[in-house]
Amino acid sequence: MVAIADKAAKPGSRLQFILDSPAVLGTIFVSPAVLYVLVLVGAPFLLAMYYSVSAYTIYSQSYRFVGLRNFIDVVQDPVFRQTLLNTFIFTFGSQIVGLILGKFGALLLLRPFPGRKVVRALIMLPWAVPVALATVAWEWMFDSLYSVINWTLIALGIITRSDAPNWLGNPHLAMLCVIMVNAWRFFPFAIVIFLAGITSVPQDVIDAATVDGAGFWRRNYQIIVPMIAPIVVVGLIFGIVFTFTDLSIVYLLTNGGPVGATSVLGFEGFQVGIVSGDVAHGAAISLFMLPVLFVLVLVMLRSIRRQEI
Repeated sequence: MVAIADKAAKPGSRLQFILDSPAVLGTIFVSPAVLYVLVLVGAPFLLAMYYSVSAYTIYSQSYRFVGLRNFIDVVQDPVFRQTLLNTFIFTFGSQIVGLILGKFGALLLLRPFPGRKVVRALIMLPWAVPVALATVAWEWMFDSLYSVINWTLIALGIITRSDAPNWLGNPHLAMLCVIMVNAWRFFPFAIVIFLAGITSVPQDVIDAATVDGAGFWRRNYQIIVPMIAPIVVVGLIFGIVFTFTDLSIVYLLTNGGPVGATSVLGFEGFQVGIVSGDVAHGAAISLFMLPVLFVLVLVMLRSIRRQEI
């Protein structure tokens, strides 16, 4: 009996018992993510809130409290209002185009054809390629003199050389360009979302609809799309949040031009707060993204809750 008691009382048994607890083990696994959010997201966010209610600039480092004065100045600025409108156009325009491309791309990739596995691998390149490298390639394709797009249109006889558009020099075309580049980056993610959703639909439901006389379009938009809507909305939330806060494509492709036609909130906050040195107003501009995204995400999550599958 003594030997059995000694054998049970090992030094490591208590630690092993603690690690076997789901609460302790879960805390250990979650703690790196929590630490990451607190250090790299929470601390800068609190600092931005602190700067936004102060008079701090690079040239006058004053922490004098000014309340909501910075937010009022920003809202009254017509440049900011145009930037906010540009952000909505850029975000929703690229998401709509990306979803359309992703939907039809997923339908094509579901059909068997030679080399489908290779195509599925290559279709991920826009998502995997570094954004700087991809944007430089697109900048060359939109170049006013050496645009491969213009060269193709001229070779096909669609336009003449004198009528070749200046893609990044025209305000409306420049916005279209940044939307298309971001949609090109987003649509592989949309394809993955649609593939996951469509393949999760029971085949019995589709077969029953086919027997009842439902055609291709009716099966897709009256049966499949309503069933996969919650999955698509979750993917759309990620796409909207990442696009609404992104400045890389605008910064690399157009630098906010021409004449601020493609400036978005993230880029404007960077220009005002970092480049111009007005940290207080730059922080106020950046914080405007928080309530807008909160309302958008809340509305979309409530729409998911109302879906009946």
